[in-house]
Amino acid sequence: MRIGITGATGLIGGALASELAGRGHDVVALTRRAGAPGGLPAGVGSAQWNPDGDGADAGLVGVLEELDALVHLAGEPVGKRWTAARKRAIRTSRIGGTKTLVKALGAARTPPTRLLAASAVGYYGPCGDEELDEEAPPGTDFLGAVCTEWEDAAAGARQAGIETVAMRIGVVLSPRGGALATMLPPFRMGVGGRVGSGRQWMPWIHLADVAAAMVHLLDVPAGSLDPVYNLTAPNPVTNADFTSALGKALRRPTIFPVPGFGMRLAFGEMAGALLLSGQRVVPRRLLASGFEFRHPDIGPALMDLVGN
Repeated sequence: MRIGITGATGLIGGALASELAGRGHDVVALTRRAGAPGGLPAGVGSAQWNPDGDGADAGLVGVLEELDALVHLAGEPVGKRWTAARKRAIRTSRIGGTKTLVKALGAARTPPTRLLAASAVGYYGPCGDEELDEEAPPGTDFLGAVCTEWEDAAAGARQAGIETVAMRIGVVLSPRGGALATMLPPFRMGVGGRVGSGRQWMPWIHLADVAAAMVHLLDVPAGSLDPVYNLTAPNPVTNADFTSALGKALRRPTIFPVPGFGMRLAFGEMAGALLLSGQRVVPRRLLASGFEFRHPDIGPALMDLVGN
């Protein structure tokens, strides 16, 4: 298949591009800048698109007409302090960029038959210890509202006859980027510890599994997909359990907890939404579809990623 990926230069997009190229697929990275960006896997091509532009742009429409499937992962990172400007960028990069793509897909004479569009477990909002599958309702906080609009924007592709899936992605673990890469320096120095109470749930997933899950969803026979899938490991853990497992993988103590008030002082609203609360998300539909996780449990997963 010829598969397009937006966000292919990011952590998840790069892993997916490598996985697809390794399986013999023709992969095209849709990027903001003209010319092939650095960091793409060998053999991956590129094409330019403007997320803020007109979805009827003939160049973008032409690129989409040559694809069998499209994976849309582009979006502004959320793991920084949320200023008013940052929140606008988070929202517009997801919703505006998705609307641009959907408009172009609608204008294509032969659009790709399948669209996998990123969303996030932030869709559910803070839910304490409640187990959340794909039927759970959306949250009413900032991320819940953004994810709801994000998914609604992608769903417009169905009007063009495109089988469309929203992927609610959890905390992707990799030493090369994201949350784990941020945690590693203090933990390796022996000054890591739980965040806040440590009772908040962490809907994690190994980078290799998130890429493999997307490939699996691309391979499912036409007409067999559900509209939403949670892309998280089947065994979510609390922050305290994650902290303990990371300490064991690194052979370091984890006796320095980070108080919640300190996180709020440092990161403001973002701390409460991402660090001090969480979601106990389970991938019910992904498991029912026959997907087999390579790394279902946090201890072995962290040993694979960072073990000494």
